[in-house]
Amino acid sequence: MAEQKESSVLFSLKELMSLEEDRIRQEESDRRRQEEEAVNARLEAERRAREEEEARLRAIENERLADEQRQREEAARLEAIHKAEIERARLEAENAARLQQLRSQQEHAERVAALSQDRSKKKLLYIAVGSGVVLLLVLVFGGMAIKSSLDRQKVLEDTISTLNNDAEKLRADISQATTPEERARLERELAENQKAMADLKANPGNAPQAAPRPRVARPSQGSGASGSTGGSAPEKQKPCDCKPGDPLCSCL
Repeated sequence: MAEQKESSVLFSLKELMSLEEDRIRQEESDRRRQEEEAVNARLEAERRAREEEEARLRAIENERLADEQRQREEAARLEAIHKAEIERARLEAENAARLQQLRSQQEHAERVAALSQDRSKKKLLYIAVGSGVVLLLVLVFGGMAIKSSLDRQKVLEDTISTLNNDAEKLRADISQATTPEERARLERELAENQKAMADLKANPGNAPQAAPRPRVARPSQGSGASGSTGGSAPEKQKPCDCKPGDPLCSCL
C-alpha cells in the first residue's frame, strides 16, 4: 500500500510538472508570437509611411514638371504668335507699297495720255482702256494676295490654339492611363503634338491651309475590362497612315 501511494504521488508530481512545463512553453510561444506581431506591425507601418511619403514626393515632382512644361508651351505659343504678327505686318506693308506703285504707274500713264492727246484720240482711248484693265487686274490680284495672307494668319493662330488644347487633353489622358501601352501611345501623340508646335514656331509661313480638328479625348481601357470573358471585344481601330508631326492628321 505504501509503495502504491508513493507511486501515485510521483505520478501526480510528474503530471503537475508536465502541465507546468506545457504552460511555460505556451506562455513563451505566446510571448514570441506577440513580439513578432508587434515587430511586423511596426515594419508594416513604416513601409506604409515610406510609400505615402514617396507618393507625395512623386506628386510634387510631377506637378513641378507639368508647370514647367506649361510655361515652355505658353512661351512658345506667344513667340509663334509674335512672329506671325510680324509676318502679317510685313505682308501688309508690301501690299501697300505695291498698290502705291500701281497708283504711281497709273498717274504716269494718265499724264502721258494727256500729253499725247493732241496726237491721237484713238491712241489715248487705247492707253486709258489698257491702263484701266491693268489697274483692275492688279487691284484684284492684290486684294486676293492680302486676303490669302490674312487667311494664313488666322489658320496659324487657330492651329496653335488647337495644338495647345490637344496637348492639355493628352497630358490629362496620360495621367489617367491605366496600362503601359495606353500611356506609351498617348506619350507618342504628345511628342508628335510638340514636334508640330516646334515646326510652326520655326516656320510660321508653313501653316496648313486649314486648322486641324481638335482632339477628342478617348476613354482609357482598364485592365479589368481586358481580362473579363463576358464583355464584348473592343472595336478595331482603323490603322493610321499619317506622316509623323502632321497637324492635320485625323488620328490625333
